[in-house]
Amino acid sequence: MTSPVIRVLVVDDEPAIRRALHPPLAALGFEVAEVSRGEKALQVLRSETFDCVLLDVNMPGLSGIETLRRIRVFAPRLPVVMLTVRDGEDEKVRALEMGADDYVTKPFGIRELIARIRAAVRRVHAPVRTEEAPLEIGEIRLVPARRSVTKAGKPVHLTRKEFDILHCLMSRAGRVVTYARLLTAVWGADCREEVEYLRTFIRQLRKKIEDDPARPLYLLTDIYVGYRFADAEMLEEAQSGANDASERFGAPSSRETLPGAEHSTVIGHA
Repeated sequence: MTSPVIRVLVVDDEPAIRRALHPPLAALGFEVAEVSRGEKALQVLRSETFDCVLLDVNMPGLSGIETLRRIRVFAPRLPVVMLTVRDGEDEKVRALEMGADDYVTKPFGIRELIARIRAAVRRVHAPVRTEEAPLEIGEIRLVPARRSVTKAGKPVHLTRKEFDILHCLMSRAGRVVTYARLLTAVWGADCREEVEYLRTFIRQLRKKIEDDPARPLYLLTDIYVGYRFADAEMLEEAQSGANDASERFGAPSSRETLPGAEHSTVIGHA
């Protein structure tokens, strides 16, 4: 059975970035439309149907954050992936708190971007899971009703707070959970600034669920932003060694040449 075409709206004020994104996305089977302003994006989204939006944070006129806020008024479940800059951690956090599904940082790899788009679309179409339904990713299985965790069938003994952190992250597998949101969910709003306290618990969790806590496969850090628990696809990619962070969009690859990549430059570079 042929997979349905994913329609993507690219919203970025830089023509070079829109030109660089269009060929590889189209070559990989995506249907791509593009606009240069947040105001235009809102008009298009009200009249057409898309599966995902790539939205630049820094645009003249209506900013990416404000555009996202307005999108969420009439399209609360539409997947939105933000395009951010390397030193824009505060903007990343604001976007995630505003309802962005994910983000990529310029310059970014096309594999990373495609993975984030597909994951965001996949999550929105996933069956609704009840709060008490067991969660199982890789070797880790968490049963909320029993407050139990196993790894490869063997019990993992967690403290109450460790379990609550893991439950919060696994129930949002693949998505970044900001420090403030995780702290609020586990300890309450009064503790939303206690990031170092949270890091101590994360270190302990990694010792209990990771084969190599220094190179975690499950419990991942988004620096200065928060944590995410790898979903099944991310885990499979990491285990196969397919996710090579040194590859960047437009750079030659000895393993694979992506369709359309020959037309591209490094996104976000002058």
